[in-house]
Amino acid sequence: MELYEKNEAKPDTLYITDLDGTLLRNNETVSAHTIETVNELVADGMAFTFATARSIESARKITGGLKLKLPVITRNGAVLADNNTGKHIEKALFTKEENELLKKLLPELPECGFVSCFTGEVMLRMYLSGIHTKGLQTYIDYYANDPSMQEAGDLADMFRGQPGYVTLVGERDCIAPIYERIKAAYGGWECVFSKDTYSDDYWLEICPQNCTKAKTILKLKERLGYKRVVVFGDSVNDMPMFRIADEAYAVANAIPELKKLATAVIGTNEEDAVAEFLKKAYRDKGETR
Repeated sequence: MELYEKNEAKPDTLYITDLDGTLLRNNETVSAHTIETVNELVADGMAFTFATARSIESARKITGGLKLKLPVITRNGAVLADNNTGKHIEKALFTKEENELLKKLLPELPECGFVSCFTGEVMLRMYLSGIHTKGLQTYIDYYANDPSMQEAGDLADMFRGQPGYVTLVGERDCIAPIYERIKAAYGGWECVFSKDTYSDDYWLEICPQNCTKAKTILKLKERLGYKRVVVFGDSVNDMPMFRIADEAYAVANAIPELKKLATAVIGTNEEDAVAEFLKKAYRDKGETR
């Protein structure tokens, strides 16, 4: 995938959607109708991709049916990847000094978190055995047969290779104080604190500097030469990209705070709302080749 390639026949508008709670249904799948619609539009020339907190390894298990020509934004902007191959195109990493600071600031990490580490093209999610929060244990169990989910020997081993993302999962009362501590201790990292789409758990995701969906969207817009950006979302981590977009559409199941930032509210994630919007808006604007 040529990240910097510019196609003279391309349309002016770049369309970007969130996944969980937006393009994905409540059972964490993309409908056959959405896959067919998006693939037809992309084949016609629509500039479309997604931005997610998921890793490319996790996203591709769900979005593998989408035949996308543009890089996808994963890990809340920390990793640009190719959805067709799973290859990491660009990735942000913590420095050695930041790794040491994270270890000191996160004594709860073995109980409620894991670290996403890169070794070449391989991404590993490193966790420690022992007593975990219910949310983390559910996550570990869900990925029990996934080779990227690896048990570390100790805290230092959780940061093996090139760490690029730290995730903590648990009840709000457990995770919220950690979020406040991280923000107060070091303002350089990008931190997303939000309720899980599928449970009552809360997630704290810590990324290297300048890694948000919004900042990476603007990077793609500039590099690939698009004039406008239209985005779709449902949750807290979509708010920055809503603020920088030319148009922003919240699904009907989105949080109230996001709806206030939206150009308009469309249907729910269960109704193929993004695909239906794209089909109508794209065709109406005559942006197909």
